[in-house]
Amino acid sequence: MEQKKNSLNISARSFIAAIVIIFMLMAVTYALTFLIPGGEYARTVDEAGHTIIDTQAGFRHVEGGLPFWKWLLSPFLVLGAEGSEALIAVIAFLLVIGGVFNALNECGLMGYMLQKLVHRFGGVRYRLMAVLILFFMAMGSLVGSFEEVVPLVPIVTALAVGLGWDVLTGVAMSLLAAGCGFAAGVANPFTIGVAQTLAGLPMFSGIWMRLLSFACIYVLLLLFVRFHAKRLPEKGASAAAGDHVPDKRMDRGLLLFALILGTGIAVVISSGLIPALRDFTMIIVAIMFLVAGVVAVLAAGMGVKGLLKSFLSGLIAIAPSVLMILMAASIRYTLVEGKILDSLLHMAVGAAGGMSRGALVLFIYLICLVLNFFIPSGSAKAFLLIPLIVPLAGLFGVSSQLCILAFAFGDGFSNVFYPTNPCLLISLGLVDSSYGKWARYSGKFQLMNLLLTAGLLLFALAVGY
Repeated sequence: MEQKKNSLNISARSFIAAIVIIFMLMAVTYALTFLIPGGEYARTVDEAGHTIIDTQAGFRHVEGGLPFWKWLLSPFLVLGAEGSEALIAVIAFLLVIGGVFNALNECGLMGYMLQKLVHRFGGVRYRLMAVLILFFMAMGSLVGSFEEVVPLVPIVTALAVGLGWDVLTGVAMSLLAAGCGFAAGVANPFTIGVAQTLAGLPMFSGIWMRLLSFACIYVLLLLFVRFHAKRLPEKGASAAAGDHVPDKRMDRGLLLFALILGTGIAVVISSGLIPALRDFTMIIVAIMFLVAGVVAVLAAGMGVKGLLKSFLSGLIAIAPSVLMILMAASIRYTLVEGKILDSLLHMAVGAAGGMSRGALVLFIYLICLVLNFFIPSGSAKAFLLIPLIVPLAGLFGVSSQLCILAFAFGDGFSNVFYPTNPCLLISLGLVDSSYGKWARYSGKFQLMNLLLTAGLLLFALAVGY
């Protein structure tokens, strides 16, 4: 397996295509500021210190619009906007990943690790596929991991290629699986936990329906990924398996890498039981990944000077993704600064009048899907939407529990489809896959999953969930 196949350079073609797509979305969003009147909901602060919509004070129209220069500079102005801390953390996270992976690749550890894995699992690759998808779905569903799995995406993708599949299969087994688990939300603290708290429900209550949803979505995803892999030209993994020659120094480096990174993952998993850790999981993973990479590379024989040089090269190679992330984040900035985000919500709530209960549940799902395009953060959407949609659902006799399930579905699945999600852009950049190719591939799954989850919501309504 050639090392150059594992490098993290983003091709100019993929970069330009992504930039064009995001710029078009920016332009459309800016056009909306001229078409939609400005407005805002009154806000209040709850007992936990979170800012939420005050449904009693209601909505009022205000002067909207955004100066052209502000829109033009929005990818940079967003760094100073409210909530920019999370955006800056994502960018720092990305740069750490780029630097460490390049060092792992140049010292030969990446290629050696992949050969070792192919040698071990080449004969049971479809069984491994099922286990990996279950693992990543569980990470997303039980502890709310999504950004935290990004460092593992290039590893799983390179493994998939080594096992005779393709890059799309690798991204689906890792990031897509994590996104599906995140949306199923069995015990996701960032969506279900926050939303149920805001709605006055016991945290993680009503879990049986989310477990059923998890199982159904897992089966659909596994069949989808397996069907695609089966249709690929047969390459197998036997040839690669025979190339593996044990190296004690490399094995020592891999062991240290696995132990340190595994500790970080264990901390992330324990965050489900230790609430104080939930706000720091991305930082923890970034630090542990950096430490694991540095220790492993040095143990494998690379000198400090070589490590610094390769780390810097990795930063430079992955830097174009920063611009894509800033441009994607500027779309929400334009909506907020142009005073039309609340107007869009108000229009959506008004459109719900006169709907049947089933139609309302699906409409809430649709509202969350649309809003997720502009606001990828699940907890941020919860504070914005839950005070609106839960009382609305109650007026029509739809339970808060079902409303929150629709919210979770609308928040999660599209994270791995919308080009405004920074983690998707990072992951595609790390594996050098274009957004267009990913959209064509995963769009088929998204459509099938949309039908499945809509059916699950209607089933939950029918049984009185």
